[in-house]
Amino acid sequence: MNNNVVNRFLNYVSFDTQSDETAITTPSTEKQMNLAKALKAEVEAMGLTEVSLDEYAYLMATLPANTGATIPTIGFIAHLDTSPDMSGANVKPRIIENYDGKDIVLNEKENVVLSPSMFPELLRHAGEDLIVTDGTTLLGADDKAGIAEIMTAVQYLIDHPEIKHGKIRIAFNPDEEIGMGASKFDVEKFGCEWAYTIDGGEVGELEYENFNAAGAKIKLKGLNVHPGYAKNKMINAGLIASQFAGMLPPQERPEHTDGYEGFFHLTGITGTVEEATLSYIIRDHDKDKFEQRLKWLQDVTDYLNKIYPAGTVQLEIKQQYRNMREIVEPQKHIVDLAENAMKEAGITPLVRPIRGGTDGAQLSFKGLPCPNIFAGGLNFHGRYEWISVQSMEKAVKVIVKIIEKLYDENERNKAY
Repeated sequence: MNNNVVNRFLNYVSFDTQSDETAITTPSTEKQMNLAKALKAEVEAMGLTEVSLDEYAYLMATLPANTGATIPTIGFIAHLDTSPDMSGANVKPRIIENYDGKDIVLNEKENVVLSPSMFPELLRHAGEDLIVTDGTTLLGADDKAGIAEIMTAVQYLIDHPEIKHGKIRIAFNPDEEIGMGASKFDVEKFGCEWAYTIDGGEVGELEYENFNAAGAKIKLKGLNVHPGYAKNKMINAGLIASQFAGMLPPQERPEHTDGYEGFFHLTGITGTVEEATLSYIIRDHDKDKFEQRLKWLQDVTDYLNKIYPAGTVQLEIKQQYRNMREIVEPQKHIVDLAENAMKEAGITPLVRPIRGGTDGAQLSFKGLPCPNIFAGGLNFHGRYEWISVQSMEKAVKVIVKIIEKLYDENERNKAY
């Protein structure tokens, strides 16, 4: 099973599936469809049923039940795309066997070194086999590790028919990294009572709380006049942009927050005297605090439009996703099932909030409760991304164990 998951992963990361946040199509990049088509052929060869791949690159398939018992249909989901933050083309992974806890030179020419002095979590995986990049691209463990783990778990169940299970659905979707992964996900067609995204990080992560999230675009309009004759005339949009940024609390930036603390994150800034733009993402676990953050942006906008000509500052807010806790918590048994499965697999569950979002958040509000489970990768979205082979194997075991336990619990409940 170990070689299966590794070989699958190494195959999947050879596909460039980087998504594009500026696109208006689904999938945002056609290259995501290339991996989806390859996976479709693979699941058909495995003998899965109800295989479908739609025009939007949503792939779904079924592992049929091998028992007549009435068991809830559950699903496992991972995403096809990699982050726009760094290239996912021509990924050149290599395996560091029996990692010794020392620095790993990813790229000698560019002096890219994966070091426990910067990433101390490496030391938790000493003695394991690490898959790393060559320092010029991301790896793609987010979330091709999740795909490989789901596929390997399904194959394991096919190869071990003595493990009784109900109907299992799997799905792989595009564009999670740009917040659109669930936008065209057909929950009714998927037909599950609940599901799990396999899209978390460190071994043991189990998450059913995430940020409430929005994006904000601030456009500023200036008035450019020759600086020699600008007195009482010039309106410098670039300076107003910096003024806007300075009116947000500096202690509430990502680099100063953790746990349940929210933030304002400046993701982009461009500017001249004539015009400028600011791009922000706004995050908070608490719904009321989240709304207060949005109001803060509006208050700053209104204030600046009073001291400068009306319309100088334009604010556009786009809601992205909400905290799935309000959907999942009333059905806490689905979290308990995963937590107990981890324990039986010898893994200590790390139940904590996601300082981010997953497709599961949007899917939960579309009627598919969907906690998130670890895939095992770390340092996502950049050249220092890596994953442990043993972590991937543990994720496979957890998926299988969830399916096993669901059958066992169903049988016990019938006995009572």
